[in-house]
Amino acid sequence: MSYDAVVLVSFGGPEQPADVLPFLANVTRGRGVPPERLAEVAEHYQHFGGVSPINQQCRDLLAAIRADLTAHGIDLPVYWGNRNWHPMLADTVAEMRDDGVRSALAFVTSAYGGYSSCRQYREDIANARAAVGPDAPRIDKLRQFWDHPGFVEPHADAVRAALATLDPARRAGTRLVFTAHSIPTSMAATAGPDGGRYEAQLAETARLVAAAAAPELPYDLVWQSRSGPPQVPWLEPDVNDHLERLAADGVTAVVVSPIGFVSDHLEVVWDLDTEAAETAKRLGLGFARAGTPGTDPRFVAMVRELVVERLDAAGSVNPPDTAARRRLGTLPVWDACPADCCLPAGRR
Repeated sequence: MSYDAVVLVSFGGPEQPADVLPFLANVTRGRGVPPERLAEVAEHYQHFGGVSPINQQCRDLLAAIRADLTAHGIDLPVYWGNRNWHPMLADTVAEMRDDGVRSALAFVTSAYGGYSSCRQYREDIANARAAVGPDAPRIDKLRQFWDHPGFVEPHADAVRAALATLDPARRAGTRLVFTAHSIPTSMAATAGPDGGRYEAQLAETARLVAAAAAPELPYDLVWQSRSGPPQVPWLEPDVNDHLERLAADGVTAVVVSPIGFVSDHLEVVWDLDTEAAETAKRLGLGFARAGTPGTDPRFVAMVRELVVERLDAAGSVNPPDTAARRRLGTLPVWDACPADCCLPAGRR
């Protein structure tokens, strides 16, 4: 199998106030999210002028990937399509078809396994190809990258930088708090012999980042951005509840690191920079939020490495680049997911 393009696949976000509710309707379709919760989330977007940072962050990442591939002699066009807002993935796949692309590699802006973070992207790719028709290019998703140095090292450096902003007198009472998007507990209990891949991979990333950034400090993995019906159990504790408990236990400062994310999009700047920061201030906790990889050169180079891994495997690199599969963790990793991988409970 040879490949003649790369496509960046992301979540998408509104770019003007009129986009907000249609975008949220796309995101939550079929999930039974109460209207009052949608209205609440819509207000978060309106707080920032109805514009999510994520699309500009994708444009910046797209430009960086293109430049990096070109600089390393990899002559592949790079496209961009979203799950939930323009440019919609089906439109991008149609553009790729019209440009003569036959087989492409997809880099998804989610590092982890699980339904929402991996399988749903694969289903969206399949749906986009079906919408385009029999001439749609084949699209193979690149592997998950939760333990790749190009993902872990920028997060670790960001934790170090955040720690440096805190009052040194609070250092002995400082705790690292790693966050990721909460999901229903039924979704977290994924199918397959490895059990809850999402939680396990996040736990490994937290361990790797903590060990690299501040091995002397205790750390926790907690959750943010819950959006489902209140009667449905989701992963806990929520970051704000956790800060309450830490303050009660005598912790004096926290560094909050959103390892579940690759860029500072709205769920980072609202849930952490706004809500969690306000909680910490009320509790008298020192608070610093670590950054995300964004367009860090190591993260951009990681995308190229993942592409080259697959080009090497397909015999498409001439001469062969022989990129090693760089990893820092020990959990299983794979290129192609099994057909029943990460199915939520209701679909197993």
